[in-house]
Amino acid sequence: MNKEEKKHAAMHEKGLAATVISGGPAGVGLGTMLAFVLLESVFFQDLHNYPVTILLFIWLFVVMIWCAFGVLRHAEVIAASLGEPAGTLVLTFAVTAIEIALLATIMLHGGPNPTLARDTMFATLMLVLNGMVGTALLLGGLRYGAQEYNLEGARAFLVVLAPLAVFALVLPSFSVTAPDPATAPWKAGVFAVIAAAFYFIFLAIQTTRHRSFFDMPDDGHNHDEQSEPVVRDAKPTRDLLFHVAMLFLTLLPIVVLSEYLAVIIDLGIEDLKLPVALGGVFVAIVVLAPEGLTAMNAARANHLQRSVNVCLGSALATLGLTIPAVLIVGLITGRPVQLGLGAEEMVLLVLTLCVSALTFGGSRTTMLQGLVHLLLLAIYIVFVFSP
Repeated sequence: MNKEEKKHAAMHEKGLAATVISGGPAGVGLGTMLAFVLLESVFFQDLHNYPVTILLFIWLFVVMIWCAFGVLRHAEVIAASLGEPAGTLVLTFAVTAIEIALLATIMLHGGPNPTLARDTMFATLMLVLNGMVGTALLLGGLRYGAQEYNLEGARAFLVVLAPLAVFALVLPSFSVTAPDPATAPWKAGVFAVIAAAFYFIFLAIQTTRHRSFFDMPDDGHNHDEQSEPVVRDAKPTRDLLFHVAMLFLTLLPIVVLSEYLAVIIDLGIEDLKLPVALGGVFVAIVVLAPEGLTAMNAARANHLQRSVNVCLGSALATLGLTIPAVLIVGLITGRPVQLGLGAEEMVLLVLTLCVSALTFGGSRTTMLQGLVHLLLLAIYIVFVFSP
């Protein structure tokens, strides 16, 4: 074999390995899905055998998170192929699709669970604004001391996120007629339209008139670092159609397996008296795990603007896209949906929004802000288990 043939064989083996790796989450996810569909009566015949049930939960949870990483990987390749702003939209919609699919599936499982969507969105905001932001700022601060980002971009996110969060999660608790699809469908429809309007107006500004607000400021520092990729290479390793197909094949197990995960979560809430809000926390973790890793890697690479875009963009998409989707599901099925938070959650939400405004009120961040956000996350976790 001559040198040219060896090179061709090496490239073929590398491409084959990349295909196997990219298809790994879909393969394991589809295999797990078939196992649970075919052996459901065996796996769930005695859920009160808690050691076995815990193993089933771990199996489902790990596979779903791995599939979520797979969905994000294929979305990144598609985004790189399409360019901007279409690429950003693909990434945002891929992650939001996971959350909506999980919520819709769990909402339609068993009896009504009117607070699931609210708990999931609140958990997502707490994990993003305090967990992901706090960890990213802490890692970046430990490594670089102080980091810079585009102040206009962060302000643009927060000026939309703050009123949308209060409108969607606080105002319903004080209104005489709550926007519940089961009791006030017209008001639920109005809330869905307004929430979507917040998001799509922001999206139009972000991708057209003020795109520069969301780029890293070029002040002459770290110019070489900014030219390097932030996260793993997202160049297409296969054609676009392959990754589109793999994205849907990887997303399918998440949707199907969420129903079985809901069964185990319901058992824990009903039999073991676990907090009701814990279901929303698990959904939020599955959805946010890939983006959380992306944000942390970006901060460690001194690309804080990338972290800001990922974190605040996730929080905004959660409210602007998930609320309309959940309310539409409620309108179609007649299932009740409760959006208003309790008093403790409202205080924590408003406190988090205020601290976020202070954190992104200057052009530089340090580990101090990161530690404060992580302490707020710890407070949230305490209130989940002890309201």
